[in-house]
Amino acid sequence: MLAKDIRTKTIDELTDELAQLKKEQFNLRFQKATGQLENTARVRLVRRDIARLKTVIGEKTAS
Repeated sequence: MLAKDIRTKTIDELTDELAQLKKEQFNLRFQKATGQLENTARVRLVRRDIARLKTVIGEKTAS
């Protein structure tokens, strides 16, 4: 997910995307705890995407 693609979306779309990523993050943490996680790099990517979304949401609400 690129920041320039995120900036073109509305705040509603961004909050929906954020909710989906948080669910995915929960599922990945659950898989890791049970030893079923195969792609460990995905945890890092999801975490960074969440941070990107939160940053852009903050920028849009501040202006």
